[in-house]
Amino acid sequence: MDRVGGGAQNRAPMAEPLTKSDRPRVFLLDGMALAYRAHFAMLMRRSGGPGEHRLTTATGAPTGAVFGFLAALDRVLDTEKPEELVVTFDGPERTFRHEAYPDYKATREKMPEEMVPQLEWIRRAVEGQGIPFLRVAGYEADDIIGTLAKRAAAQGKDVWIVSGDKDMLQLVDEHVRLYNVMKPGADGIELVGPAEAREKFGVPPERIVDLLGLMGDSSDNVPGVPGVGEKTAARLIATFGSLEEVLRRADEVPQAKLRESLKANVELARLSQRLVTIHTDVPLPSRPFTRGPSDVAALKTLYTELEFGGRLEALQTPGEGLGSFTYHTADSAAKVKKLAKDLAATRGKGGFVLDTETTGLDPQRAELVGLSFAWKEREAWYVPVNLDPPMFGGGAERRAVEGSLFAEGPRSGDTEAVLDVLRGPLEDARIEKAGQNMKYDLHILRCHGVNVEGVAFDTMVADFCADPSSRTHNLDAMALRRLGITKIPTSDLIGTGKSQITMREVPVEKVARYACEDADVTLRLKNLIEPELIERGVATLFRDAEMPMIPVLTRMEAQGIRVDVASLKALSADLGRRAAEAEAGIRRIAAAAGTPELNVRSNPALGVLLFDTLALHEKAGRKKPRRTMGGTGYATDEETLEELREHHELPGLILTYRSVTKLKNTYVDVLPEAVNPRTGRIHTTFHPTGAATGRLSSSDPNLQNIPVRTEEGRGIRRAFVPEPGWKLLSADYSQIELRLLAHFSRDEGLMEAFRAGEDVHRSTAARIFKVPLAQVTPTLRSRAKAVNFGVIYGMGPQRLARETKVTMDEARRFIDTYFETYPGVRAWLDGTVEAARTIGYVSTLLGRRRYLPELSDSDPRVRAQAENVAMNTPLQGTAADVIKLAMIRIDRRLLDERWQARMLLQVHDELVFEAPPEEVERLTALAKQEMSGAATLAVPLVVDVGVGDSWADAH
Repeated sequence: MDRVGGGAQNRAPMAEPLTKSDRPRVFLLDGMALAYRAHFAMLMRRSGGPGEHRLTTATGAPTGAVFGFLAALDRVLDTEKPEELVVTFDGPERTFRHEAYPDYKATREKMPEEMVPQLEWIRRAVEGQGIPFLRVAGYEADDIIGTLAKRAAAQGKDVWIVSGDKDMLQLVDEHVRLYNVMKPGADGIELVGPAEAREKFGVPPERIVDLLGLMGDSSDNVPGVPGVGEKTAARLIATFGSLEEVLRRADEVPQAKLRESLKANVELARLSQRLVTIHTDVPLPSRPFTRGPSDVAALKTLYTELEFGGRLEALQTPGEGLGSFTYHTADSAAKVKKLAKDLAATRGKGGFVLDTETTGLDPQRAELVGLSFAWKEREAWYVPVNLDPPMFGGGAERRAVEGSLFAEGPRSGDTEAVLDVLRGPLEDARIEKAGQNMKYDLHILRCHGVNVEGVAFDTMVADFCADPSSRTHNLDAMALRRLGITKIPTSDLIGTGKSQITMREVPVEKVARYACEDADVTLRLKNLIEPELIERGVATLFRDAEMPMIPVLTRMEAQGIRVDVASLKALSADLGRRAAEAEAGIRRIAAAAGTPELNVRSNPALGVLLFDTLALHEKAGRKKPRRTMGGTGYATDEETLEELREHHELPGLILTYRSVTKLKNTYVDVLPEAVNPRTGRIHTTFHPTGAATGRLSSSDPNLQNIPVRTEEGRGIRRAFVPEPGWKLLSADYSQIELRLLAHFSRDEGLMEAFRAGEDVHRSTAARIFKVPLAQVTPTLRSRAKAVNFGVIYGMGPQRLARETKVTMDEARRFIDTYFETYPGVRAWLDGTVEAARTIGYVSTLLGRRRYLPELSDSDPRVRAQAENVAMNTPLQGTAADVIKLAMIRIDRRLLDERWQARMLLQVHDELVFEAPPEEVERLTALAKQEMSGAATLAVPLVVDVGVGDSWADAH
């Protein structure tokens, strides 16, 4: 039995301190300001759509403000390591400012509903870390900070006010600075002293209250003097010296209207000055605000509640939460043989968990170091294959294993002997196997000559089915989230960076403890998640679609696909030439406009050229250019450039430059490097948990996003080729999502078009534009196609107008007419959203769920995005389910009927095969039969098949 402990994780400093000083330092955090800024910053991040950046718990409780606030706090703690600090909040009561001016802050929007509970969570997080937290009835956080700042400066300390609010500038002096950690920029930090304050507003810090008294403050509904803005106020203060002097000498102001306003609003100006003046005499305790010890138990409770797994993990030591356990190491031939018998005995009793330890992450090249097994919770076995001397005596003759990627067979001395003993239970399909990301283990063992059968449960895939909204489904995250167990980090064994070693070099006893923990935790998770799949209605999806896909994907990844490296190199040269030409054109225009040193890769620089210099927004009929999401610069995204390209040459050149450089850098130059030297093929990795809709994603390299409609994209696909003398075959579902829309909505018109075998876009055009089918022009068909697909993705009239080159009014009429033509579609879309709002999720034909707490979000933008997701997911998710079922059926037949043909790739609604010429006709029939028969719908599923000498030719 082996028990090895792990060490605590320490958080490294983020950077060198920015506030070095010989004086003691006090950091005063404006908690309310930071919380608000964090909340809205996180809303910006959510613009990617529901699930893109999950800022809620599984139950939908919003956590974005807490998350952002703690990130800002971390920056201060990690970078500055403050000697003293305090977090301040406004009190809930009305203040003396409300008594003086009842309309104070009256125009400020009510605190967002989702922020209210987060303030209490922030307080708990702050106090849990031992940080002083102050809130005083009748005073704002500004007044508390002002009092503390004045007191600390008088005691000979430097004060750093962590806030971005301009009111705080009045406190700035030689020893008081503003330290804004949420400032957009290179390092995200802004330091403001007296010089910076003057530069911002044109007056010294001590005159900020005079400035605000004149100009007012719209955010707090401080009135100021009517007609006086920031620049006018700064000019008046610069001329007369102070607010009182401005009011006393108002007759000297040359502008008649301004002069009269100043004379008529003397008391209003003074009231405004009093309202913005930060009080520095709040009754506060006289003590140092040093950080105390953290309340780890309280923080664990809070972070568990908020589902902040990373923070929770940082509080725990490896192995915490594991409880009692018995872990064994099979370090002799007798023990391995006994283990094989025990594994065989699990047949009909639930089987066992399997895990492998290897020398690397690439399953096509990594070597086996050991295997771990578990069939009872809290007990596990580890079998090393790298003992020295070998436990089987090392007498077994090494042999090259068929399918192995190792020139001389596996190098670890005991690998073959150990696997020969364990082969029986591993290859016995009657014994159920479970694991975490089992596809990796299947690859490893296949490369070492063992074909594992009986794969029945993958905890990663099961967690994805049961809880698809979770950020991650790796073993460490699941153990922490579901079991409260902090696993031993891999880095504790092999290190990181340049000093990293392989698992083979780690002492066996340490690997054994780590590997047994993996197997034990995986078994505990299996037993926890299995009944949850039934409770959540996704057991059928898991059993019939997701688990059978694992061996299918394993075979596809192992097979890989050939590429013509020479053609890719030629394409790279061509794209490089086109990029250079586009760059030269951009520089020519920039130089003519007075910017000879333009950085073509800088979006801000391009934005200045497009809008400040060339004013292309005005040519497009816009008063102001679009801004980036954070408002820090001009938008230069594809949508903006497409809108502008008809008005000037530059946007088109930028689009061309970006397009060709992206293709060159992402695919054309990368694909040759991805060719495995042993197989001569590219082995992409498919991820069954990569998308919330259930669609597969791929990586290393990603073959799912190669453009299909551009000539450059087709050039890349042309480089994908079959075995010499063979053919590539592409089988693609025809308009599957629209067919599913007809099925779900049961709209008679839409179903009729598909049942009659009509071109659905021509049919839709004929109905919308009320013309005979024969008179539908390509333009009308294109517009109808845009509406057909736009409905699925929640396209509004603005985008439709842009894509179809029509006016907004015409686009609105197209959409209205579409829903009048297909009323069943409108009813189904509306009903789907309302049902999801009630039950909290949408589901696919196989029962795959997508939870959408954002449907109740107070932000209308987030809510609208969630509604679009609710409408699209049943269609896109069902399409993903259907093609998986088809792949399982096709794979089974290719194996059972002993075809030479192989399934190589899945790209959304398309499957790619390679086959010898004599099997092409039969393979075409098989693909059509199994794909069209994968689901029974109210309309036919149609499959288009193409054959060629390359992927581009076949598609």
